[in-house]
Amino acid sequence: MCISSNPLVASASSLSPKLTAPPLRSNSNSNINHLINTNTTLNVSSFFSHWEAMRRRPRTTFIVSFITIIILFAILSIHLSGNALSRFRFSDSDIHTRHNNLFLNQYSKLKRRVSFINCKHSIFTVSVLFPDWEILLIVKPNTGLDYGYNYLCIFGNSALSPARFSGVLPSTNLTTFKCHMPESLRRRRRFYQPALVTSSSENEVNDPAPSPELLRWNLLVYESLSTVDDVVLFAKGVNHRKGYDRSPSELRCVFVFGERNTVTTAVTSSVQEVFRCPHPYRQFLSQEIDKIGISLEIIGESFVVPSVAYYIPKPRPRPNAVTVLEAQAHPKYFLCACTMVNNVGKFLREWVMYHSKVGVENFILYDNNSDDDFQSVVNELREDGYNITTFLWIWPKTQEAGFSHSILHSKSKGLCSWIMYVDVDEFVYSPSWNESEGHYKIKNEFPSLKPMLLYRQQSNVSSDIGQLSIRCMEFGPSGQRKNPVEGVTQGYTCRRRLDQRHKSIVLVDAVDPSLRNVIHHFELNEKEGFRSEQISMEEVVVNHYKYQAWDEFKRKFRRRVSAYVVDWRQNVNLNSQDRTPGLGFQPIEPKDWMHKFCEVRDDRLKSVTRAWFGISLGHNQTRMAWQSD
Repeated sequence: MCISSNPLVASASSLSPKLTAPPLRSNSNSNINHLINTNTTLNVSSFFSHWEAMRRRPRTTFIVSFITIIILFAILSIHLSGNALSRFRFSDSDIHTRHNNLFLNQYSKLKRRVSFINCKHSIFTVSVLFPDWEILLIVKPNTGLDYGYNYLCIFGNSALSPARFSGVLPSTNLTTFKCHMPESLRRRRRFYQPALVTSSSENEVNDPAPSPELLRWNLLVYESLSTVDDVVLFAKGVNHRKGYDRSPSELRCVFVFGERNTVTTAVTSSVQEVFRCPHPYRQFLSQEIDKIGISLEIIGESFVVPSVAYYIPKPRPRPNAVTVLEAQAHPKYFLCACTMVNNVGKFLREWVMYHSKVGVENFILYDNNSDDDFQSVVNELREDGYNITTFLWIWPKTQEAGFSHSILHSKSKGLCSWIMYVDVDEFVYSPSWNESEGHYKIKNEFPSLKPMLLYRQQSNVSSDIGQLSIRCMEFGPSGQRKNPVEGVTQGYTCRRRLDQRHKSIVLVDAVDPSLRNVIHHFELNEKEGFRSEQISMEEVVVNHYKYQAWDEFKRKFRRRVSAYVVDWRQNVNLNSQDRTPGLGFQPIEPKDWMHKFCEVRDDRLKSVTRAWFGISLGHNQTRMAWQSD
C-alpha cells in the first residue's frame, strides 16, 4: 500500500516521513496483513484529518480576526473623520484630493441655484463651512433681496436652519448670511452647500438637483485688494504652518472672467496669508464683466485654490484728481489706532474718548462679525465728532491678515503716518502725566503721544525708527464680580508685578512690503534702514485690562482672533503666554478668581482719567464722560 496515493497524505508524509507505517514480514497471514494495512491506513488518515483540521482552524481564526479588525478600523476612521472635519485640520495631501478645477467650476455654478433642493425663491449663493459648524453664505453679485422676508438655509435632507443677515463685504459689496449646519448632517463625509430661501418658499420643493460641496475655510482665497502697483490676495491654507511660507515661484495669481477665460500673473511675495502679484494687462480683461474672479494656483500640483474673492482693477487716473502717490506723501492723520473687535460696544466709548484726548486722530476698526450694539455706538461717536473707519472683517482667526490689510488701506487712502495697534482693553499712557494732571484739567489741555513720535521722526539720531515697542502691564479682576459701570480704567486697579508682552506704534512707510506681522508687531523694511525701538516704562506703558470680571473674561474661550493663538478649549500649546495661568480648557470660573493676578496696586491711570473725564454730580458723586446718562 502506498499512503502517498492520497495527495493530502502524500503532502503530509513528505513533510513528516516518520509517520509512514512500518514494513510487514512476508510470511504474515494475508487477512492479518489486510487488517493491519486497513487499520494503519485508517489511523494515518485519521491523524492527517485531525492534523488538517488543526491546520485550518488557525487560518479560519486569522480570517475572522482580520475581518473584525478591518470593521473596527472603519468605524474608528468614520468617527475620527467627523472630528477632524469639525476641527478643519488638513495635511498637505488634502490639497491633492480636491478637484483641480473647483475654482473654475465655482464661478460657473453661481449661475444656477446652489442647492440639493430647488425652490422657486432660492437665492444664488456660494457657501463656506466655518469652524463650529457655522456656514457663511455669500450672495451672488446683482442678486435682488427682499429684506421683508425671513431667510432659511435648506439642506439636502430637507433640514432647515435659520439664516441671519451677517453684513455686506466692503471689498465686493456682496451681502452675506450665516446659518448653522444641522446635527443630522454633521457626521457625513461630504458636506454640500445649502440653498438660501425665504420662509414663504420652504415648502415649494421640486426634484433634488446636485449641488457643489461646501468650500472649506481651511483652504480658501477670501479677500483681494488692489494697490497702484499690484494685487494683494489673502488666503487660508496655502502657507498653512507657522514659519513656513511657499516660495513665490511655486504660485501664480489666476484671474477668471467670462465663462471660463483665465489670465495669470507671477506671485512676487508669499508670506503668511498675504500674497502679491502684478495686475493683468487691461486688454486681457473684458470690459463687460462686473466681477472678475481671482485665486492662486499651486503650480507644481496643477491646483487652483477655491476662492470667494474678486479682482478690482486699479482705477483709471482722472484729470485734476489727487493721485494715490500724492495722498501717500501727505497723510490726512498723524496718528491712528487700529484693532480687531467683536462685541465691544460696552467698552468702545471709553477707549475711543480716552485715546482721542491723547493724540489719536482716527480709529480703524475691523469688525469680526459683532452682533451687539457695536455699530450704533460707532454711529453715536461719529455724531460726536470722532473719526472712525469700520470694516466688516468676517473671516475667523485672521487678525494678522486684517492688520496687513490696514496698512494697505491706509497707504492707498493716504490716511495715517503712524498706526498704533492695541486692543480695546488696552490703554496707552505715560506715567509722567500723573505729575501734572491738575495743570491739564485747568487749561483744558491734554498730554499727547505725538511729541514722542515727532521727536523720533525728526531727530537726526532716531529718524530711522519705524516702530516703537511698548511694554504691557496686565491687570486682574481687582475684586470685581461684574463689569465696572464707570469703565475699566476706574474698576481694575490691581495688576501683576512684571510686564507681559508688548504692543506697537508703527510708521506706515516703514513696514516691509511682505506685510509680515505677528500679534501687533510688524516686520520693518530693513533695506530702507528702518528699525524698532523698545520704549522705557517711565516714558510710555500699556495698561492691559486682560483678566476682567469672570462674566466678561470667559468670552475669550470662544473668540481667539489671532491665527497664531490656539483656542483655549484645545489641549495644546500649554506654555503659551496667551494662556491664563491656572485656567483649564473650559470656561469654568476658578476658585477666588476675583482676587487673582493682584500683586501690585496701581491706580495711576484711574487718577488721571478721573481728573480728565470725571463729571461732578454733587454729594461726592462723579460720572465718567463715557457713561450713559
